[in-house]
Amino acid sequence: MIPVTKPFLPPIEEYSKLVAQIWDSEHLTNNGPLVQKLEKNLTDYLDVPNILYVNNGTIAIQIAIKALGLKGEIITTPFSYVATTSSIVWENCTPVFVDIDKNSFNIDPTLIEESITERTTGILATHVFGNPCEIDVIKAIADKHNLKVIYDAAHCFGTKYNGTSVFKFGDISTTSFHATKLFQTIEGGAIFTANSELQERMWYMRNFGHNGQEQYNGVGINGKNSEFHAAMGLCNLDLINGILVKRKQQCELYYQNLLKHDRLKFQKMNENSEWNFSYFSLVFPTENICEHVIARLQKDDIYPRRYFYPSLSSLNYVENQKTPVSDSVASRILCLPLFHSLSNTEITEICETIIKVINE
Repeated sequence: MIPVTKPFLPPIEEYSKLVAQIWDSEHLTNNGPLVQKLEKNLTDYLDVPNILYVNNGTIAIQIAIKALGLKGEIITTPFSYVATTSSIVWENCTPVFVDIDKNSFNIDPTLIEESITERTTGILATHVFGNPCEIDVIKAIADKHNLKVIYDAAHCFGTKYNGTSVFKFGDISTTSFHATKLFQTIEGGAIFTANSELQERMWYMRNFGHNGQEQYNGVGINGKNSEFHAAMGLCNLDLINGILVKRKQQCELYYQNLLKHDRLKFQKMNENSEWNFSYFSLVFPTENICEHVIARLQKDDIYPRRYFYPSLSSLNYVENQKTPVSDSVASRILCLPLFHSLSNTEITEICETIIKVINE
């Protein structure tokens, strides 16, 4: 069976060494030594001012919204994982969906201003599949209208924009270290900001607002992560360069096999970016062909996934909004299997099956 993804696991001996340190310290959570070490090592590796390691990428977005004091309406994308929208609703704000660019799959910046009202306080945009948004254009719009910007950069470990980590952009950027991601800590996520005041506020928010044992610095939540998760992160960070190289090679093999077929459409990457090859997506001419490909692959015990389907604008807890481009892309897109142990032979077989179906 070939799933859409599998977690990368480091040598168990290396993980066991760090687990033994946890037994020695008897420190399991609450900002333990391995969590602190992981934050330091990630700060150095990513060349970012600071990082807050949290227990998942969804909490990261929720803390970001809360820390920025966003109220009312937040402009966002209909083409992302559900947590992007659900976090807005969870924080008692209203998502206002702006349709996507048909080529990049990111929020279309040319449509943002027409959706801004007197109730708009922020923009929450996703760098879809690790492909950076039009960051400079979005910043100009936000500055003009005095809006805050949060980037959901869940897919972006290793991605750069204009030569620097994409995590450096926006008032706050968030990411996920879930087991399915390029860099994983089993469960986990992170928050990034260059604003020292925001950083301090979110540091307290991550741990119930605790300022010592008996004092509190504002409202908080349990966003902490454990030493066991940090241990996995430390092991994987030592191996991440090789993971990124392998992922690029795998995507290039997919491209080699599929690019010559003009009935298939591929995501257009931002020209100012260095992509991390985190996902490999295809858009088919029709939904029927997409479904036919899925059925044929599943018959061979191969399981791609329709990321992201359906459009978030169709969720039953948001106001119905028209997003025709997102609806069209979401109905026809498929993410193909992509993980470290996927072989070249398996990639070639997947491509051959797809080609047979679209040529029928």
